[in-house]
Amino acid sequence: MKVIVLGAGIIGVTSAYQLARAGHEVTVIDRQPAPALETSFANAGEVSFGYCSPWAAPGIPMKAMKWLFMQHAPLILRPKIDAAMLSWMAQMLANCTSRRYAINKSRMLRLADYSRIALAALREETGIAYDERMQGTLQLFRTEAQLDASAKDVKALAADGIPYEVLDPEGCIRVEPALRHVREKIVGGLLTPKDETGDCFKFTNALAARAEALGVRFMWNTAIKALDVDAGRVRGVTTGTGKLSADAVVVALGSYSPLLVRPLGIRLPVYPVKGYSLTIPITDAARAPESTVMDETYKIAITRLGDRIRVGGMAEISGYTNDLGLTRRRTLEHSVMDLFPGGDTGKATFWSGLRPMTPDGTPVIGPTKIAGLFLNTGHGTLGWTMSSGSARVIADIVSGRKPDIDATDLAVARYA
Repeated sequence: MKVIVLGAGIIGVTSAYQLARAGHEVTVIDRQPAPALETSFANAGEVSFGYCSPWAAPGIPMKAMKWLFMQHAPLILRPKIDAAMLSWMAQMLANCTSRRYAINKSRMLRLADYSRIALAALREETGIAYDERMQGTLQLFRTEAQLDASAKDVKALAADGIPYEVLDPEGCIRVEPALRHVREKIVGGLLTPKDETGDCFKFTNALAARAEALGVRFMWNTAIKALDVDAGRVRGVTTGTGKLSADAVVVALGSYSPLLVRPLGIRLPVYPVKGYSLTIPITDAARAPESTVMDETYKIAITRLGDRIRVGGMAEISGYTNDLGLTRRRTLEHSVMDLFPGGDTGKATFWSGLRPMTPDGTPVIGPTKIAGLFLNTGHGTLGWTMSSGSARVIADIVSGRKPDIDATDLAVARYA
């Protein structure tokens, strides 16, 4: 078939690659001049198959109230008169129950573990290098309350057969030797050893080149105006330079996906939640992380990417704004320098991106009520983690094959 993929971030490029491998004639359209220049550009770098949880969790509403008054708050809320924002927040609150958390986390772990297998196969198949490391994620607890609260995550990991290890401070230092300098600041950690790290931007660009070698056509600097639908079936896409016909269209536009499908009556509760990152050159490797450390207090990931430290995190609900606030930079600097002062923050690169979040944390992958129109979006903070598995799932669905994992509860129909 002729398949158009909308979006050339990590989700769009992996989808295009798998669709091309399945034998389709694939065109990718993006408004940027090259791959991975928006949300995929400078994300936290963690590939978190085990550290994979919905933001909507029991106790989060009370925690959110407290976070709003913290100096280095992991959550920033800038309310506005926006029906989409209010609806999304209401749905997220509705998912903050033990029952919904268990369902949503199980879905996320299922897809993430499949993505782990898919990424390993892709790496073997292509030989792509992207500053990758296979040394796990350490969720770091500074208080006993945080350590106790991790019990629900341990239970979910055990139920899904995901390897984990609960560590005392000495165990944390064994995994991340640089933490010996701040031994008094930590009470324990949760290690998910199958997790990985890597530069999403490097990976996406390398895979785009391989997709092009398979015959994928990339249309850069091209505005996407509308989807062409007739008699209940997608016929193609209208761009700033004209119309393109297709047998199928995959929408992988991240936070902008709901804006494109809304005129078709498709209710897609994906909303942008802005995150920030710093990329810091390492000056003292002995005081830098080996892999990813998730600072539970500030909800910030500190990741080793070659000779750099990537510090990413925070959640700012402020709509489609991409400004850089110096207060957010100070929070990132505080977290990393408090634990790993092995980099030169004066030479750091500061960045922000819009994460496409769903209220339940689970991405939306699968068909829509419009024949030939498919979605692969809403991955939130886990697009890099879930990309390889999501691409295989959507390629199977578009091709009329049954995916290797159950994907029925990932489709947009769950919001009907």
